[in-house]
Amino acid sequence: VQLQASGGGLVQTGGSLRLSCAASGRAFSNYHIGWFRQTPGKEREFLGAISVLGGRARYDDSVKGRFTISRDNTKNIAYLQMNDLKPEDTGVYSCAAYRPPTQISIIPITPSQYNYWGRGTQVTVSS
Repeated sequence: VQLQASGGGLVQTGGSLRLSCAASGRAFSNYHIGWFRQTPGKEREFLGAISVLGGRARYDDSVKGRFTISRDNTKNIAYLQMNDLKPEDTGVYSCAAYRPPTQISIIPITPSQYNYWGRGTQVTVSS
């Protein structure tokens, strides 16, 4: 599956952005979709992920209550809605796909567990 993240940009503290992760190729609905953030000098950070059919999601504590992940399997797209953005949310945001053994399999948080990665999109939050 090929992935492409988009929707990044410059936003003020407290603002909102919605990122999209468009997929092509293999069946999108076979994959959990995760969102990650990369900043200079730091390891790639797990933000959250959604299960294959969208019924389950998990989030890192740093974004819980501010970020929401959703997906539309009919359109092969996933979203990351980000509210109440903070300067520390600045970074390159990427989406990734993981094919689970079953639909009820655990949603991974480790980047190395994800099989496919899309090109990221820059998010900058000004103070």
